[in-house]
Amino acid sequence: MTTTSETTERLPGGTTGDSPVSPRQAPGRGRRPLPGKVLFWVVMSLLTLVFIGPLAWMLLTAFKSNVESRTVPPTFFPAEPSLAAFNTLFFGDDSSPVLLWAANSFVAATAHALLVLLVSSMAGYALARMEFPFKKLLFGLIISTLFVPGFIFLMPNFLMLNRLGWLDTLWALIVPGAAGAFGVFFMRQFFAALPLELEESARIDGAGPFRIFRSIVLPNARPALVTLAVLSFLANWNDFVWPIYVLFSPERLTLPVGLSKLQGAYTTDYPVIMAGAAIASVPVLILYSFVQRYVIEGAASSGIKG
Repeated sequence: MTTTSETTERLPGGTTGDSPVSPRQAPGRGRRPLPGKVLFWVVMSLLTLVFIGPLAWMLLTAFKSNVESRTVPPTFFPAEPSLAAFNTLFFGDDSSPVLLWAANSFVAATAHALLVLLVSSMAGYALARMEFPFKKLLFGLIISTLFVPGFIFLMPNFLMLNRLGWLDTLWALIVPGAAGAFGVFFMRQFFAALPLELEESARIDGAGPFRIFRSIVLPNARPALVTLAVLSFLANWNDFVWPIYVLFSPERLTLPVGLSKLQGAYTTDYPVIMAGAAIASVPVLILYSFVQRYVIEGAASSGIKG
């Protein structure tokens, strides 16, 4: 004989009255409405076209002939793909050493990024952890320089480089801007968010400030360091105005400045220019593909706290 609590009411279809409804049967639970999902993918597709479309157009134009690049209406895919633009770019004129320009850009951008990391990490750590007179005032002055237009520093930097004898050398691209306010602010914000317990435990073991900075702080700041290095590299690699002022010899030009000289006074060879732009974008894409995880992590953990 069974009691009432032990019996369950049978419903049509073989289900019981007290059986829980599964999440798959519950309408609207854990499932995005179909119109919202469609809208999401439409927006993502449009954003993909906005960012990828110009790159695809640049690359495909590099394989077109000069006549086809001027046709109206324009064609997206080349009718007869050709490497003539790349042949002209590399072997057409001895006065346009594209590979040398690319090497100059790479050396200058890499050395500049390393120098920015050295200066910004040390200055940012001092502002985040050390105590000294007028620290807040100094930090405020550094931040205030972010609101000053960069063109104001062109003439003072040019005069200093002229006195140092660095004009028409790669030093003119490497040293100026190495102590930029953004890098100091970026690293200071990251160091301020690190737990103090890591440094206190090392200090108890007898480690000095420099040992703590080198062995404890810097390894934990890898995402911020990689992010700052990438941003500094890209800024130097893509810089166009400053190299025009300080570089004069054709063999010392950087890639952006050198590619601008490929444009004639009366005609423009679009395939050659697009081929040069494609070459200039390759190192950037390769660099970001390897460090994108650190860039996202560093950007998410810096500049928000502190």
